[in-house]
Amino acid sequence: MSVLPLVFTSGWASGVNAYAVVLVLGFFGATGLSDEVPESLQRPEVLITAGVLFLGEAVADKIPYVDSAWDSVHTLIRPAAGAWIGALLAGQSGSLSDLTAGTIGGSTALASHAVKAGTRMAVNSSPEPFSNVIISVAEDLGVGGIVTFAMFHPEAAAVIAGVLLVAGLVMLYFLVSRIRRFRRRRAQRREERRLAARAGPPPS
Repeated sequence: MSVLPLVFTSGWASGVNAYAVVLVLGFFGATGLSDEVPESLQRPEVLITAGVLFLGEAVADKIPYVDSAWDSVHTLIRPAAGAWIGALLAGQSGSLSDLTAGTIGGSTALASHAVKAGTRMAVNSSPEPFSNVIISVAEDLGVGGIVTFAMFHPEAAAVIAGVLLVAGLVMLYFLVSRIRRFRRRRAQRREERRLAARAGPPPS
């Protein structure tokens, strides 16, 4: 069986939460539930590191504006993780070249990361903080659920991931105006802080 559907799904999921993907795949490999997971993803140090970073993301991802800063830092990390995981899966399967799998995983992760980061910018333009928590929990559960589903039904999971990716890109197109408003507000706050720092404390 071709590993392409699993590579595509893991790439999409990596763009949302790469650490969760490593944890889910590593769990399936370490417990012997799947022989498609390479040993590199099952190593204790890899799983421990991914677990610690997952906890950090679970906190940062639920705080307005902190989540967007976290996304900015991960603009390179998530696509790189998608490419790395895709290449490892291809090397384990042997049904797809490492370069092709890495390209598919990385580009898919980049696209889903753009959707995630853009959506968070739009959400942060609203005054209430609860949307961030709801969306973050939904993303974590979605990534875990789809990657788990992909281990047993890779083709169906790839279709779901593809639909979610296309729907996210379409939604992102219509959210551009809110994202621009978010950036203007953030730039205004930075300018206000800069002016306040330049003015110094009021005289006693």
